[in-house]
Amino acid sequence: MKKLLIIGAGVLALFIVLIIIQTVNNNNRLANNDLYDKDDLNAATIDQLNDENYQNIIMPDALAEKLEAGEDAVVYFFSPTCQYCKKATPKLMDVAGEEDIYIDQFNVLEYDDSAYGIEYTPTLIYFEDGKEVDRIVGDHTKDEFRTFLETTKAQ
Repeated sequence: MKKLLIIGAGVLALFIVLIIIQTVNNNNRLANNDLYDKDDLNAATIDQLNDENYQNIIMPDALAEKLEAGEDAVVYFFSPTCQYCKKATPKLMDVAGEEDIYIDQFNVLEYDDSAYGIEYTPTLIYFEDGKEVDRIVGDHTKDEFRTFLETTKAQ
């Protein structure tokens, strides 16, 4: 019985140490958070903070101001927990780089997206003069993303 208590205490201590290490690690990554305007981020968002494909984050207020000012924008609505977003983002950002198109990225896990009618992620929306002109939903091929982005240049 004593052995069982000792083993149980050891396992419990190990779990506590692992939780402390994870918390310290997350806090260290949050200390370098220049992308988001808050510190209470979801763990999946924290995991993406240093991912080169997720560096164009736009805050809700900044997006609203941009659209209210009548600016054009291509906005990518994504969730860090979305499996389709994880597949689509590298392809989309590669094409955006090749086409020299800036894409604002809106994290729907962290911020409310109800103003934009987002039903599924990923969703890519083109706004012209602050108004939605076109959107595509879901994971697509590079060529399909390229076609969509080229139409944003042509308009």
